[in-house]
Amino acid sequence: MSCGKSRSQSACRRSKTIKSTFDHDHHQKGSIDRRSANYHPNIWDFDFIQSLKSDYKGGLYEKQRNKLVESVRHILLNDQNMGSLAKFELIEAVQRLGVRYFFEEEIEKVLMNGHEIITSKEESLHVVALRFKLLRQQGYRISPEDVFGVFKDTNSYCFKESLCEDAKGMLSLYEAAHFALEGEDILEEAKAFTTKHLKEDYIKSTPTIDRHLAKLMNHSLELPLRWRTPRVEAKWYIEACVDDDSLHPDVLQLAKLNFNMVQAVQQEELQELSRWWKNLDLASHVSFARDRLVENYFWALGVIFDQRYGCCRIGFGKLISLITPIDDIYDVYGSLDELELFTSVIESWDIKAMEKLPNYMKLCFLALYNTINEISYFLLKKHGLDLIYYLKEMWAGLCKSYLVEARWYHNKCTPSLEEYLENGFISIAAPLLLLHTYVLLQEDISVEALEYLTTHPKIARWSAMIVRLYNDLATSTDELGRGDVHKSIQCYMHEKGVTEEIAREHIKNLIMEAWKRLNKEQIENSLWPKALIDVAINFARAAQLMYQYGDGYGVSNGLTKSRVLELLAEPLIL
Repeated sequence: MSCGKSRSQSACRRSKTIKSTFDHDHHQKGSIDRRSANYHPNIWDFDFIQSLKSDYKGGLYEKQRNKLVESVRHILLNDQNMGSLAKFELIEAVQRLGVRYFFEEEIEKVLMNGHEIITSKEESLHVVALRFKLLRQQGYRISPEDVFGVFKDTNSYCFKESLCEDAKGMLSLYEAAHFALEGEDILEEAKAFTTKHLKEDYIKSTPTIDRHLAKLMNHSLELPLRWRTPRVEAKWYIEACVDDDSLHPDVLQLAKLNFNMVQAVQQEELQELSRWWKNLDLASHVSFARDRLVENYFWALGVIFDQRYGCCRIGFGKLISLITPIDDIYDVYGSLDELELFTSVIESWDIKAMEKLPNYMKLCFLALYNTINEISYFLLKKHGLDLIYYLKEMWAGLCKSYLVEARWYHNKCTPSLEEYLENGFISIAAPLLLLHTYVLLQEDISVEALEYLTTHPKIARWSAMIVRLYNDLATSTDELGRGDVHKSIQCYMHEKGVTEEIAREHIKNLIMEAWKRLNKEQIENSLWPKALIDVAINFARAAQLMYQYGDGYGVSNGLTKSRVLELLAEPLIL
């Protein structure tokens, strides 16, 4: 570790200091100057949240939805006029429209019948690429060389230029390429090939292309579907499909109705969560911290999309709401002595041990202690398993990772990028949240799986790494400005002596590599249930969404606010 250069005095001056609201506590022998991140206050009024309501409730809408589900199910399985391509396109639409969970068995049946098909020269690029993408997404092992080798020139072994005549095929190949694993060079070539031609041949040079297809191309070039958050994508795709005459009207009607019905349920979930947060009354006692209850539920929506897991979404929202003020204590507010003490109290998980803590830390510890014990009580009743050990161990590990970063800051140390990331994938809290999500999702909890999750397996590591790096790209400039610990960008700049621009490109490349490894875990990891694998992937996607255009969490009064309103307050017109 290199521990030489201190932060500039100008950066320190930019860090506004405020005095502790608890300087009068008996344990303090003098005032402590405390930094502030100057986060904007909560933008969501409690009464507004409680006033959210929807007409899309009740048995009448349930009957309408069930009828539409049966219609689409019949199309998937029994429509004799549908060829393979039409069925693949319908599966793709069902997934993007946010109604996949109604047809899991039917989708599996269709794809299972096609996973051993060898690509023939007669098949179009579109059908081959779409089939490959759907199979990879479903977790099937399938070789890209075997699938796409037929589309390469036998002399140059480059993709044939004639493929550019197939607009749909080029888009499907572009999307399929983002399911690449490490070492799959043919998919890297496909990504470069399709990106170049989609931009030059269609977006710029062919303005007369089908309007719906052009919209999909622009959308994918902005961000591939693999990286998009399902709930937000569903809303966008429903509205985009107004231009798609090829989509069966029952499919689109089901998607619209289901979106509104799910929105009604999610409004109730958010209202329950907001009542819990108001009764906890932690935010008013830690005013230095980000108060982001609604944004935390927005995170939960991004990670846990399936309508069946409302209890898990609420639990996830509670956990992030507790992580955030604790993170801010370590990042900007607590003195190093206080942080050392707080960490030891978390490790002990003992009420008596907190007596020496300042009041603001006592409140945070008690809020955490009571919430985690309440979750443990719920799990003990439901499963007959006492899981408090695993939960508190993960919280201790999170706080110890926060403390490592606090020591770096107070000792004016810049770690190597490797040291930073080895700690940073834990401090981003994704492994902790994945374990808690596992126990809230599962009907059949395995103690062996829990013990394995505490070791930070690869599926947790690579999901967390993507979240960590997206966060750093979006927040490091502001955090450096107020004198926070160096993040991955600055660590790489310090270690390699390169510019910020070069460092940012390196971090983006690390994100690409982490996605490949997460793709591999989806295919090769048979230990975990599909729902948990989806959570790990969606966590990475949700981070990309939150940090795509800057810090959409810390500064949530812009695009994030608009997205929240679109998902939770504005129903679709049927």
